[in-house]
Amino acid sequence: MTDLYLLPPAPGDEPRGTQSIGRAVTLLRAIASRGRRGIRIDELVGMSGLPKTTCVRVLGRLCREGLVARDGHTNKFYLGRLLYELGLLAQPRYRLGEACEPVLRRLAEHTRDTVYLSERSGFEAVCIACCVGDYPIKAVPLDVGVRRPLGVGVGGVAILAALDPREASQVVGGIGRRYTGFDGLTAARVLRHVRESVSIGYATGPSPGAPGALSVGVPFPPVLASASITVTALSNRMGAARQRRLAALVKAEIDGIAADWNAAIGI
Repeated sequence: MTDLYLLPPAPGDEPRGTQSIGRAVTLLRAIASRGRRGIRIDELVGMSGLPKTTCVRVLGRLCREGLVARDGHTNKFYLGRLLYELGLLAQPRYRLGEACEPVLRRLAEHTRDTVYLSERSGFEAVCIACCVGDYPIKAVPLDVGVRRPLGVGVGGVAILAALDPREASQVVGGIGRRYTGFDGLTAARVLRHVRESVSIGYATGPSPGAPGALSVGVPFPPVLASASITVTALSNRMGAARQRRLAALVKAEIDGIAADWNAAIGI
């Protein structure tokens, strides 16, 4: 299995004329992975595996079309306004974020912490919704829309833990080289984390990019959605007993969503 979402296709794998589209999408996904922080050209080259001259050429056209924006002061690239405008017309068949909105709000009010909803997109986990509790010190490591390789962060580990073990191994093996950009993470470490999560029924661990924060993530039943809900808080608020309570609380909410969904479709 190959990571089709950030790795460039092998020569000859695509009909002539479509490679440019693939390269453009590769760069857009790489830019999206950094959320609102932006990304520099050298980082894009490293993440995409494309030659720098190709990146410059494709980025230039994406900027002209409004799909990418470049900050002249920092030389960072960001997603462009046209993507936002087009996204307003995108109508997913099943809007998981809307279905989970009251649940995320309840969880944030009850825990006072930050609650995320992540959904699988190919070989990545995308943060599609977030609700922040009222605890005075916040742990907010993710922007909505940020995507990471599955296995980077507790939300992605929880999603992998809900998959068939063979599929989870194939996914992790297919994107193994991408983990090195995340504090030396390896495919072996991800698979070990997934197995541990399966054994206890939820995922737990530190939050990438948020020192001092720890998360607990619970997956949805795969028949409903390849997604997870994660609660993130300061580590000193996340002792083992509270992690178990949070996991049980989130699971109960997910079971409620599944029951409502099953009732709506007549199961």
